[in-house]
Amino acid sequence: MGFVDYSKIIIRSGKGGDGHVSFRREKYVPDGGPDGGDGGDGGSVYFMVDQGMNTLSDYRHKRKFVAESGEEGGKKNRHGKKGEDLILPVPPGTLIREASSGQIICDMSGKNEKQLILKGGKGGIGNQHFATSSMQAPRYAKPGEDAIELEVILELKVIADVGLIGYPSVGKSTFLSSVSNARPKIAEYHFTTLSPNLGVVDIGDGNGFVLADIPGLIEGASDGVGLGHDFLRHIQRCRVLIHVVDAASVEGRDPVRDIEAINKELALFSEELSKKPQLIAANKVDAMDEDEREIALSLIKGAYPDAEIFMVSAVTKEGVRELISRAYELLTENGEEAEVFVSEYDPALLRQKDDEIRVYESDGEYFVEGYRIDKMMGYTNLESEKGFSFFQKFLKENGILDELVKLGISDGDTVNMSGFSFEYYR
Repeated sequence: MGFVDYSKIIIRSGKGGDGHVSFRREKYVPDGGPDGGDGGDGGSVYFMVDQGMNTLSDYRHKRKFVAESGEEGGKKNRHGKKGEDLILPVPPGTLIREASSGQIICDMSGKNEKQLILKGGKGGIGNQHFATSSMQAPRYAKPGEDAIELEVILELKVIADVGLIGYPSVGKSTFLSSVSNARPKIAEYHFTTLSPNLGVVDIGDGNGFVLADIPGLIEGASDGVGLGHDFLRHIQRCRVLIHVVDAASVEGRDPVRDIEAINKELALFSEELSKKPQLIAANKVDAMDEDEREIALSLIKGAYPDAEIFMVSAVTKEGVRELISRAYELLTENGEEAEVFVSEYDPALLRQKDDEIRVYESDGEYFVEGYRIDKMMGYTNLESEKGFSFFQKFLKENGILDELVKLGISDGDTVNMSGFSFEYYR
């Protein structure tokens, strides 16, 4: 199965179990009180980092993931069982976005190893809670909160300290294998590497860093040509870049033009990318004599006078130690860890969106709609004096009566709420 670093899925929390309506039915107790139990809370949805994962392939073929709903309450004050939480594993470095807005919900990196995304619906309460001195046999209970569904985008950004960038076949994979424990597949043709390869570089004295061979970039990558966006995304977390070029022009490449073209793609994709510290690895010097080396170095230096250029051979390892040491120095100068996005996302806000009450007029009739209205109507017994009084109080305290008056409602007009129709009287 190929490398997968992007997926769009639907997640759904569990619905809260409904409260139960029942009464004690015991021998010699003809008028037993209410004993309806509460419903169980619905399961929540979490994402959790799995260090053993390195792709999003688990989300390639399955699109919808649902947490378990809470059980309904039962007789004899029996509480419904809580729905089981849904915990979705993702590789470290996974960004989770809200699909509709593109807003980042969380970044599963650094110390953020487990994140609550959707909270399960709260269980409803049974009729035992509604008993009063004047209402000893309530025949209604509170339903559980509904489930919440959300479409999210999972986007994997490889976590590495240093990234190898450059055109295909300039020797990045060979370089990675020569300096680290990585053993990437290497072949002499373009687009050999279709997924980032990671390796750990040992500097000595217990020091080291993670090096990523980012797949070969091409012109137009910032516009999404080829797999451009996918490849560029992985560079964003790297703190230092090593730009590998074919100094020997083995395949007729112009190293100066290649540097210019790749850096242009980085800048077009993200201004932040273009500002990252960059070292130039003029590779394949084993295929050059002294004069050719001098010419290549002078050409690159002439075009990029401020650049740090290292003449190296990934095959013979000439110049490699110096380059790696300098990369490590830059890492220590630029902090210890890549910056991790911290989101202000609050799962409770999704329910607050549902709390909005809409009051409007259409063709002479008035409509009151919204999640809270539906819930209130679900657990209010309008046939009882207490229930109808609660209903009136709810409309007043939530400004619904005032909104109807502003819209010009008159005595005798029809108001529709959650499938019920009422005649309005002041």
